[in-house]
Amino acid sequence: MTLFQKIVAREIPAKIISEDEDVIVFHDINPQAPIHVLLVPKKPIPRLAEATAEDGIVLAKLLLKAQETAKALGISQTGFRVVINSGRNGGETVPHLHVHLLGGRPLTWPPG
Repeated sequence: MTLFQKIVAREIPAKIISEDEDVIVFHDINPQAPIHVLLVPKKPIPRLAEATAEDGIVLAKLLLKAQETAKALGISQTGFRVVINSGRNGGETVPHLHVHLLGGRPLTWPPG
């Protein structure tokens, strides 16, 4: 059971922003920007590289939920970044697909 599955199951506490039948949104415990939240599908998909066509609906929902969350957190107009890490060299630390939503300050490019 991944860290994120344990959060979904309420075995580990998290500062939850929103939740529906497919996605849970909560604050990152190691924020890299003033606003840094994670959007996690409840269905465990190990990483983007392993997503299938059947996962398409939840993948789309993650991006739409990111847009909705950015509006709710007041960063939609000033700008935000959406990041998905996949695999060790991509910076993945939890083997459960998730989206980072970052904002609240100017973000530089290229990232790390």
